[in-house]
Amino acid sequence: MPDDSGGLPTVSPPFDERTSEGSRARRKRPRVAGVLLAAGTSSRFGDRNKLLATHGGEPIVRRAARALLDAGLDPVVVVVGHEAERVADALDGLDVRFAANDAYETGQASSVRAGIEALRETEQRVDATVIALGDMPFVSPETVETLVSAYEAGVGDALAAAYEGERGNPVLFDRRHFAALCDVDGDVGGREILLEGDASACVAVPDPGVRRDVDEPADLG
Repeated sequence: MPDDSGGLPTVSPPFDERTSEGSRARRKRPRVAGVLLAAGTSSRFGDRNKLLATHGGEPIVRRAARALLDAGLDPVVVVVGHEAERVADALDGLDVRFAANDAYETGQASSVRAGIEALRETEQRVDATVIALGDMPFVSPETVETLVSAYEAGVGDALAAAYEGERGNPVLFDRRHFAALCDVDGDVGGREILLEGDASACVAVPDPGVRRDVDEPADLG
């Protein structure tokens, strides 16, 4: 099978505990948040906002948000920009917070920055965050839970979900990377931080959804 892990080691559950007794105590109940990037313009989807397109009778951005909520992440911050009110309306009733990215046309990095800055303003300390994409509605909550379990076991501090050897999304980052995530530019998000980290890894999951995004209407089939 192909290897698109970016040179990162790949680990599979169940995970061996890789921390000392002291570190294990500190990691026992980490608070892991979620950041959902939902600010883009959907330029390849045509005239419609792809995040509002439906699959199974539900907007895909809502499916993506529910995966984070169903995995127990707290809080979940949704970064909005293009058609922000319509995207927010599609998430009505879900326990999410919103962060506005007025610079969404500059690329994904500005949305990552807006999401991380929103987490820094929360009342309680956040130990790590899972960054997910609003146009990836097929990621399962179990995949998010597996990333969190790997983090709790001390597998690494920057972890990407991978399917059949191919690195995908979402990605989990420990809070030690938050400052660096706020400094990235353009449309690369946290990819360089992940690939260049000294404690980064891919986490194998049986979920093809981590490699399946929606760019065109046919992708919803």
